[in-house]
Amino acid sequence: PKCNNLKIMFSSFRVIFVIGLALSIISATMPTVEPTRTVKKNIIRTVCLDAGHGGKDPGCLGPAGAREGKVTLKIILELGKRLKAEYPDMKVIYTRDTDEFIELFERADIANRNKADLFISVHCNAALNKSAYGTETYTMGLHKTDGNLNVAKRENSVILQEKDYQTSYNGFDPSSPLAHIMMANYQSAFMANSVKFASHVEDEFSKTFKRKSFGVKQAGFLVIWRTAMPSVLVETGFLTNPTEEEYLNSEKGQSEVAEAISTAFKKYKDEIEK
Repeated sequence: PKCNNLKIMFSSFRVIFVIGLALSIISATMPTVEPTRTVKKNIIRTVCLDAGHGGKDPGCLGPAGAREGKVTLKIILELGKRLKAEYPDMKVIYTRDTDEFIELFERADIANRNKADLFISVHCNAALNKSAYGTETYTMGLHKTDGNLNVAKRENSVILQEKDYQTSYNGFDPSSPLAHIMMANYQSAFMANSVKFASHVEDEFSKTFKRKSFGVKQAGFLVIWRTAMPSVLVETGFLTNPTEEEYLNSEKGQSEVAEAISTAFKKYKDEIEK
């Protein structure tokens, strides 16, 4: 009996030893598994900044002679400087950084070629009523009022200065309300984030700088029609209003507009990168 017990004990020990050795070999040959890391999907790596109009297209004109194309360029360059300082690892590109004419479709193409994560187009508004003032930020969508449509038609009319514009824009007629309605369905995939950023911009204008805000609106703008990323068009004020013209044409006004947009960008970036 003692001999049998010893055989059983030895046999059990041998089984345990073999299992342990096998586990050691398996452990040694298995690849090391790194700890699971949370990967952020919505990282903003590239921003495209667009100064409206420029060159042979001055945009709207103020009563004292301020030109929209020159005002928007100064605002965009100041905005770019602020973003580069705040986010040195982020790529900031411009559709133009001099007073030159760039076709609307090329502005969108610049953003798309550089795989931008956000497109910001800056403009100045205009109205027959010289007392009109305030800001509004547009995303792509169906205009809900004639006023929204008129802003889009005015901004889109610049294509009449482009060569062969009917081919470039698939026969689009900037004077046709129906054409704007048909175009309004584009950008739907990016609507939520476009509205989110636009809301932050208008909040900064109204709450930080106490400017009159008309809020976030929708209309069909050719400049953001083909962009494959969240996109907004910021109307920074009415250049046709003498008081706003003086403000927008001043270093102080341009700095404040740039600050409002860059602060809105920080809030938007923090929000979507959570």
